[in-house]
Amino acid sequence: MREISRRQAIGLGAFALALAGCGSDGTPAQGQNAGTANKAGAMANFAVGQQFKATEPVNFSILYNNHSFYPIKNDWLFWSELTKRTNVTLNPTVVPLSDYENKRGLIIGAGDAPLIIPKTYHPQEEAFVSSGAILPVSDYLDLMPNFKEKIAKWRLEPELNTLRQADGRFYLLPGIHEKGWADYSYAVRTDILDKLGLEIPKTYDEFYTMLKAMKEEYPDQYPMTDRWGVPTPGGNLFKLVAQAYGTQAGWEYQHATWDAAAGKFVYTGAMPQYKQMIEYLHKLVAEKLLDPESFTQQDDPAKQKFVSGKAFVISTNAQVLINDYRGPLTENIPDAKIVKIPVPTGPIGEYKIADRLENGIMISKEALENKNFVAMMQFIDWLWYSDSGQEFAKWGVEGTTFTKDANGAYQLADDVDYVGLNAGAPKHLQKDFGFGNGVFAYGGPTTLLESTFSEEEKEFQAVMNARKEWPVEPPHPFTEEEREQSSLWETALKDHVTQNTLRFVLGERDLGEWDAYVKELEAKNSTTYINLVNTARDRFQKEHG
Repeated sequence: MREISRRQAIGLGAFALALAGCGSDGTPAQGQNAGTANKAGAMANFAVGQQFKATEPVNFSILYNNHSFYPIKNDWLFWSELTKRTNVTLNPTVVPLSDYENKRGLIIGAGDAPLIIPKTYHPQEEAFVSSGAILPVSDYLDLMPNFKEKIAKWRLEPELNTLRQADGRFYLLPGIHEKGWADYSYAVRTDILDKLGLEIPKTYDEFYTMLKAMKEEYPDQYPMTDRWGVPTPGGNLFKLVAQAYGTQAGWEYQHATWDAAAGKFVYTGAMPQYKQMIEYLHKLVAEKLLDPESFTQQDDPAKQKFVSGKAFVISTNAQVLINDYRGPLTENIPDAKIVKIPVPTGPIGEYKIADRLENGIMISKEALENKNFVAMMQFIDWLWYSDSGQEFAKWGVEGTTFTKDANGAYQLADDVDYVGLNAGAPKHLQKDFGFGNGVFAYGGPTTLLESTFSEEEKEFQAVMNARKEWPVEPPHPFTEEEREQSSLWETALKDHVTQNTLRFVLGERDLGEWDAYVKELEAKNSTTYINLVNTARDRFQKEHG
């Protein structure tokens, strides 16, 4: 297992070079001077803590991920107040959330990309690096004082290094958190626990014991059903159980996992820990503790099973607990009570596995030729990375959508609803004002993150934050040629792992065939793939420290 400290995981040399504005050989980074001459509208001495305001009205195009829960409106206060504060008008190209990734690729491929391309999750940006369609944003950090300050203050260098490509640069400006935070876990019916005389489970062994007791009391029911099995089977469930064993699955599946004891990457889907995760989940299915439809059913049937009382445990996060479960459940079963339990622990012990990097922003190559390039980078730095910009994006306008007390605590305006705060108020922070919008509001200081948390959620976070943080994996960026080669293997490998993980869990394939399954992966180039990963890791460490 990876028993190394977070700071030992990666050298910091590459980050220091980026902050100095140099390439890996100490010379000025390519392209750095080209865009910085385009200073129209830019502030002369933009600095941390300063309100950005362009010196002349400017317009920037942006790709906009349109969320169905709060569809875009032209009259949102967000737009007008943003222009008032910054002298910037954003011109959105609107794309539905359900098709965002696909449409983004088509728009960039056609050469029609807006200047600002947010809501990009690493490593999605890698598809656009070799074509030169997006900028190496690490070349321009000197234009972003707030970003630089938070990276240094929060010691985010190791995480940032994981975004770097083989040339030592990174092409995505990530959302950044002061601390890693975990949101997803399980909703559990505590009224059922009380009836059975059980405590909230702290480990996966206790989780199994809880489900067994529920099954004994309600033999005709599956104690647990699950959601988020489509399109990734076991998306959250596999992810959380895998973490307890020190591997990656479900939503988090990556082909390579760092083994600190061995000092190298290993193929995830063939790890002994991955097999242990499968064995645990197979036991739940075989003993009819877990609904086998969990991995293929849509969310609505899963939710209905839970809120109707047919199941007592289901995956959740903080908002889903309130918005999807609590109200409908108590309408059906007035005495029902549910909580989001701290994520159970497993063989690796008391670890919190939570990334401090969020989805981020790509910048179109066309931006470099825009006369307002420097102003645009300053604007991005203010809105996404300054304290005041992050507060604005999340909470809105003080005195209109929120107030602060003498201790700096946020309070929603009485007529505004948001994430269950002021439930039933006539206006909604996202739907009616455009604040708390996932395109603009993510990352930031822990106090801002937790400012919308209920007391219940703060208690959950307190338990999770008391755990050790899992170390960051070493970077292992591929060259363009290596990426092309690896992409030929990745799809077939991922499909085989996904299909057989599900077959093993459901009992459709006997676990006695594990060795045969590993050989099947080797036949699909898993070993060659991992050799490529380790070569890339060794090369990056040698060249960048």
